Amino acid sequence: MSLLHLAIFLPFVMAVFVPFLYKGFRKIHTGWFVLVVPALLFGYFLHFIPTIRENEIIKRTIHWIPSLKIDFTAYLDGLSLLFALLITGIGTLVVFYSIFYLSKKREQLHNFYVYLLIFMGAMLGVVLSDNLISLYTFWEFTSLSSFLLIGYWYQREGSRYGAQKSMLITVFGGLSMLGGIFLLYNMAGTFSIRELITHKEMIMASPLFIPSMLLILLGAFTKSAQFPFYIWLPDAMEAPTPVSAYLHSATMVKAGIYLVARMSPVFAESPVWLWIIGSFGIFTMFWASFNAIKQTDLKGILAFSTVSQLGLIMSLLGVGAAALHYKDMDENIFIVATAAAVFHLINHATFKGALFMVAGIIDHETGTRDIRKLGGLMGLMPITFTIALIGSFSMAGLPPFNGFLSKEMFFTGMVRVTELDLFSLDTWGLLFPIIAWVGSIFTFLYSIMLFFRTFTGKLQMDKLERKPHEAPAGMLAPPIILAALMIIFGFFPNILTYNIIEPAVGAILPDLLEPGEHFVGHISFWHGPGIELYMTIGVIALGVILYLTLSKWSKIYSWFSDKLTFNHLYDQIIKWLESGSKSITKGYMTGFIRSYLVYIFLFFIAISGVTLFTKDAFKIDVSNTAPIGVYEVVLALIIVIGSATILLAKSRLTSIIALGAVGYTVSLFFVIFRAPDLALTQLVIETVSVALFLLAFYHLPPLNKHEKGIGFKLGNALISIGVGLIVTLVAILAHSNKLFDSIAKYYIENTHDKAGGENMVNVILVDFRGFDTMFEICVLGIAALGIFGMIRLRLSSEGGKTNEKK
Repeated sequence: MSLLHLAIFLPFVMAVFVPFLYKGFRKIHTGWFVLVVPALLFGYFLHFIPTIRENEIIKRTIHWIPSLKIDFTAYLDGLSLLFALLITGIGTLVVFYSIFYLSKKREQLHNFYVYLLIFMGAMLGVVLSDNLISLYTFWEFTSLSSFLLIGYWYQREGSRYGAQKSMLITVFGGLSMLGGIFLLYNMAGTFSIRELITHKEMIMASPLFIPSMLLILLGAFTKSAQFPFYIWLPDAMEAPTPVSAYLHSATMVKAGIYLVARMSPVFAESPVWLWIIGSFGIFTMFWASFNAIKQTDLKGILAFSTVSQLGLIMSLLGVGAAALHYKDMDENIFIVATAAAVFHLINHATFKGALFMVAGIIDHETGTRDIRKLGGLMGLMPITFTIALIGSFSMAGLPPFNGFLSKEMFFTGMVRVTELDLFSLDTWGLLFPIIAWVGSIFTFLYSIMLFFRTFTGKLQMDKLERKPHEAPAGMLAPPIILAALMIIFGFFPNILTYNIIEPAVGAILPDLLEPGEHFVGHISFWHGPGIELYMTIGVIALGVILYLTLSKWSKIYSWFSDKLTFNHLYDQIIKWLESGSKSITKGYMTGFIRSYLVYIFLFFIAISGVTLFTKDAFKIDVSNTAPIGVYEVVLALIIVIGSATILLAKSRLTSIIALGAVGYTVSLFFVIFRAPDLALTQLVIETVSVALFLLAFYHLPPLNKHEKGIGFKLGNALISIGVGLIVTLVAILAHSNKLFDSIAKYYIENTHDKAGGENMVNVILVDFRGFDTMFEICVLGIAALGIFGMIRLRLSSEGGKTNEKK
């Protein structure tokens, strides 16, 4: 196993030890132990920057299921390195922040950090996997761990609701993505992303190309909260602030962005890809920024702003796909859109992470996040005020912060859409810069609203739960670092240009870069007057006017009925599903075991019978069957007689003896078939079973001779005959219709050589099918723990009742 694989598994390994550290070192905040993991990984990934800058690729493979072409290949290029640095870098700051945000006395820290580490490892697995099956496996781990993190305060109804909502929507998208992955495999015969890129011509020529693309995009859109799937993200704000700062600014919500960027070399030459991603992204950007204005909760504003910013990045990736239709780098005007997407991805992580931490500080120190109750905090919290100013102004796209630069590049990419005489972009493409500009106005508006309503104006002490004061240094340090990065990247953006941005763009558009060429030119604040500058001036002017007149025009939000929202539709769908499932369940859950057996047997008869008929399996071949001797006939008759006796006996003791006789007779069959181990096992099991039955039935009342017997029922008889007939047919036909060679030959040839054993049965159970045996033991162990837990609960409840009586 390579160091790259170990980097992915390290958070999972640490998660195993967190509960022990939590219990063993109560006086030390568990976060201090966890902090080592992301910090170490961040340093590890940093050392790859010079290698990746030279267009070198790191690839390490562990063979997982070679027969199905499923390998765990860790692949590090410019795009995966960018995300790995975000995951570990922001992760380090978030863990450090959580040490001071979460109380070690009031919070179940072991749960929190276990969930966080699982999420961190899963995200690293997503961005470093070349095989789509391993990527999907980690993808679902992110959904599971985010569900646990969002529902961390599970005592709150809002937390449970938000966790369930995010799980249902993102898992729906994940399953859709899995369907797209299988379609890609059907077209190209591989799960490797690298190999899919080499087969893209074959994939594009397939009729399954569009369906696979749409299914992949469903997974990306649900994870990255694109319209109309964005509804889960605002409700996810019920999570602790460190979770919001990590999942919803830098990592989980950007998994969909990563997927779109990673699959661009496969799909991006299609006009459908460009139009779907570009249009959904730009509309998401506008719609979320428009809805952010009516929010009154700081994290609510940041949630909708996150959706808006994700839409912005998504639209840039869509528009940037047009770059694949240019071969001359000097004339390729759309590379700037892809570069802007990568640049804004980094910038968004810095300013949104800082703003989420600021929101947590304000909530921690004042007891509220409601901007209607806040105001006048500038003098009481000057450091927090400064961080918020840098973060909100960067998010608004104002100089001299990094957000201004990527926003200008965003405008450039959107304006150039109209210059492309391709896919009708020279006509309908005009909507892209218009919607981008309008959405940017609302982005500016919610940014300054978040800042000024919190820190300026009159202090409303009577509406605050606690007297405001500056946060402790530990909570301030992470957002200060992010604020410093906003300034550094604003004044010196070219620190990122050739080290991070260009390798990432090269991974998204791998076919365009020739040796010695560069994707990204020099990024600077002043590039002369142009339409982008005029658009920015217009955004600021209209944004200020709308802010000053907010009370006059904000009433338009009341025009939108809550019943016409996607949230209401989601709630109604959940209610319909719950009521429908209850009705169906009440219909078949009668409480009688007989009814359940009828359902099972009827389904078994139907599905098995239909399969036998449709597959033309009625071919009986007795040429290779062993002769049936007298012993087998006698033993079979004994089993039949014993089975009938069990049903017809008037005494429980007689039924138990007959049951034991059937079991012992089966063991004689094993002896005849030269399987002494199975015979011995069967004898032991039957002996124990009969003894246990006798002990249990000893305490039951005797059978009542006056009880009315069960009369003959035609339905029961038909079902019984049907099951017996189907089972008999399946047994006979399975022997006569062998589609594959028996695996028995493999066991015979390899039992001694590969497993080093003489007893084939033992070797099969312990070696060849060792996992089956292990999982069976696990099931028994879990069942035993469950029984033990129920006994303990019963004893404790009985003890409590005894104490109450005393």
